[in-house]
Amino acid sequence: MLLVVTDMVAVMAASALSLYVRYEFSFMSIEPQFWKAIQDAYLLNVFVTLIIFYIFRLYNSVWRYASDTEMVNVVIAVTICSIMQPVIFWLLGTYVPRSFPFFYGFFMALFTGGIRFSYRFLRMLQNKRLNHFNAPERQNYMIVGAGASGNAILQEVQSSKYLSMHVACFIDDNPGCQGKYLRGVPIVGGREKIAESVEKYDVDEIIIAIPSASRSELKPLLEICKETGRRIQILPGMYQIIKGDVNVSNLREVQIEDLLGRDPIEVNVDEIIGYVRDKVVLVTGGGGSIGSELCRQVARHSPRRLVILDIYENNAYEIQQELLRDYPELDLAVLIGSVRNTMRVDEIFREYRPDIVYHAAAHKHVPLMEDSPNEAIKNNVFGTLKVAAAADRYGTGRFVMISTDKAVNPTNIMGASKRICEMVIQNMNRKSKTEYVAVRFGNVLGSNGSVVPLFQKQIEKGGPGTVTHPDIIRYFMTIPEAVSLVLQAGAYARGGEIFVLDMGEPMKILDLAKNMIKLSGYRVDEDIRIEFTGLRPGEKMYEELLMQEEGLKETANRMIYIGRPIEYDDELFERQLERLQEASVNESQDIRALVREIVPSYQYEE
Repeated sequence: MLLVVTDMVAVMAASALSLYVRYEFSFMSIEPQFWKAIQDAYLLNVFVTLIIFYIFRLYNSVWRYASDTEMVNVVIAVTICSIMQPVIFWLLGTYVPRSFPFFYGFFMALFTGGIRFSYRFLRMLQNKRLNHFNAPERQNYMIVGAGASGNAILQEVQSSKYLSMHVACFIDDNPGCQGKYLRGVPIVGGREKIAESVEKYDVDEIIIAIPSASRSELKPLLEICKETGRRIQILPGMYQIIKGDVNVSNLREVQIEDLLGRDPIEVNVDEIIGYVRDKVVLVTGGGGSIGSELCRQVARHSPRRLVILDIYENNAYEIQQELLRDYPELDLAVLIGSVRNTMRVDEIFREYRPDIVYHAAAHKHVPLMEDSPNEAIKNNVFGTLKVAAAADRYGTGRFVMISTDKAVNPTNIMGASKRICEMVIQNMNRKSKTEYVAVRFGNVLGSNGSVVPLFQKQIEKGGPGTVTHPDIIRYFMTIPEAVSLVLQAGAYARGGEIFVLDMGEPMKILDLAKNMIKLSGYRVDEDIRIEFTGLRPGEKMYEELLMQEEGLKETANRMIYIGRPIEYDDELFERQLERLQEASVNESQDIRALVREIVPSYQYEE
């Protein structure tokens, strides 16, 4: 109602000022008939104006958050009102000077727009007053990227009274932007100015707002930012701009995979859907890091039924609840049981008749398995053998086993056990109609028991961060990347292959630890120190993805290769397995020697 009253006043004021300007700023020079004309037209003018303003939503917009859209609506509505002026005076049989509509439109835009946008102005003043009041609590931010995303974040910071944030400066590599101001905030220069500007403007946190940049483009920028010792946040992706969701709540912490220096691996989804859709899929170890992500991605590709088997009920329960929530139409069976239990495995295959099996159940922690080698053999080797044999008996079409780079020239019992699993798969493939394959990859970022969660906990406690050796290196991949490639490798399976995933360039564990400390806003060896604890039993300095004898064969996906199988005597291998099983059941103290007979490349300390 206040806006309606002010618009009624604006109509009269704009009419009078239009005549005033037309007659060279002299009220005495205005002809009386023109005064009478605008008075006679006033009520009709007000009526027409209110109708047009209502149509263009000038009475039901939230003006304290007014944007370009509201400004355009004001301009269009006022323009129409100006065009209507000659029509109104013609209907009333009067007339005004020909320049009247132009002056009238200018003053109406000035009054109506000024009144409405004064809401924003007053709100800005209030926020500045509150920010000044809260100055001791306010943090200074640097935004890297003075584009649409940076502007959107700055706009929210400046317009919100709930954010105790102050954007002190922008960084942008575009020379045309440097030295200019965005909403009153200086664009101080390119990335070479980051370190200097952090000190100059007393920056507490850095926001990277370049959603169009790939990970390979972000890596050198992140390297510079993390050296400042400031906390870093990043805007996730380009889709945020497309959806119009760019705001402070979209910011996330920089994750270690952002520093891998490569873009996320993409797979051919159609190939995956082609062999998973309408199939019964069994995932053993379905509650673990790899197994649960396998379940998520399989559920996304419309299987007829998804069966999850896991020995650990808490993990199984968590993935069950997540899938029921996210995929309510999914036919899901979650079962508790051990792959070492022949009767339980047989019962599951007999009831559910899986078309595809992803075998992810395994003991994988190297130091723990070094202390309990017989358990590694029982679970990894003979658990795999029992599930693989059941797949053969009940006509499963495809069996995909998750292996590891530690199976190559193994130096620990876990790696050696997974190498035997690969041999089991090849042996089963030669005598069964089921297509058996193995997929081998390296360390998975964020998986249970991996180095990243360990470092995170150590940093949270204030350190120290522990690294076994300064020169130890590992290959890394994210969980979704690894699982996507496992699914696509399964699509390529023809039986007997060992698929090897290209993990990119290896990374030093020491560099990983330093990066995580810096990304958390701490200084290495000042705030959090790094301790070297020495190589653990069975731990390698570096991992290999292929044995020398295997060679490589390309697939349609440049990230997936096929290793040539190593020939071995099936009958001898089966006799060795019988001896190995008997020894593991009897808790043999000499189990490693038997394993070396099967895997001659296995090296261990006597």
